Amino acid sequence: MKRLLWALAACVVAFTGCKSNNRNLLPNVSGKAGEVLVVIERSEWESDLGVAIREVLSGDTPYLAQREPLFVLSNVPPGSFSSIFKVHRNLLLVNINPQNATNGVVYKNNVWARPQAVVQLNAADVAQAQALFSESSAMIAEFYEQSERNRVIANAKLYEERSLREPVEKVTGGILHFPSGYRCRKFTDDFVWIADEKQYTNQTVLIYKYPVTGPDVLTQENIIRQRNEIMQANVPGMFENSYMTTSTAQEPTSRSLRYHGRDFVETRGFWEVHGDFMGGPFVSHSFYSEDGRDIIVLEAFVFAPRYDKRQYLRQVEALLYSFEWKKDAK
Repeated sequence: MKRLLWALAACVVAFTGCKSNNRNLLPNVSGKAGEVLVVIERSEWESDLGVAIREVLSGDTPYLAQREPLFVLSNVPPGSFSSIFKVHRNLLLVNINPQNATNGVVYKNNVWARPQAVVQLNAADVAQAQALFSESSAMIAEFYEQSERNRVIANAKLYEERSLREPVEKVTGGILHFPSGYRCRKFTDDFVWIADEKQYTNQTVLIYKYPVTGPDVLTQENIIRQRNEIMQANVPGMFENSYMTTSTAQEPTSRSLRYHGRDFVETRGFWEVHGDFMGGPFVSHSFYSEDGRDIIVLEAFVFAPRYDKRQYLRQVEALLYSFEWKKDAK
């Protein structure tokens, strides 16, 4: 159920595009990436409402080998919600008051700090609050998720490795914003391999395309089939006759999304190396080229055997959301 709620958030990824007029006057946010501060009375936090919030926002992150929470939660009662807490990066304000003028869920950006994501849940009583959270939980989780991505994208643009625009543009007709540290490892007419490789971590983006051959080109079956063929041809392992492929230990999942006017199919799963014992999570975006003749795939994957992988995958996945057609790029 927790993964289902997460998956139902397909229509909310564009929520975080607003900007505050006084944005430049606000302090920078506090807190670590992936943290959410829940402002709620202690009795409500320990009730079924609090249990529901924790089950969704700190539930398991999908498609990671080890269990890792989607977000790390902490809570503070409203009476202690002072200025030191108001600048936290992600806030969930639970306002239960029978005298509320209106009840519902409100999404805000940059209220007390920047770049900040604030969700305010207004309800007349605990039962109504729980019902409101239940019906909006997937949207709330995706709002925080996209806010985390936007922070990564902003940093990538600030410290962009602009030399990587050219190979991406030649394959896709658009650009991705990569921060310094990423390097191009392979570049052909229809495939680009760009990675940030450190001693114990590897964050990689693969960009490739293949011709549209029929109406079912964006089915999950075809996406995985094409992926396996392209990985075998372009991503070798360390040993002879070893290569990357899609793990069959857990079935991948796909969903349709729309972000900044662009429709794409998101696919999540596990990769592994045929003939070796390497593996990890991946996520890809598949969509039509501007002329409709090809399918373009932007894929992010992580290899970090010594570490938790949620944040590494979130960082590199965010770069996929930075894609822009050349005509729209700045």
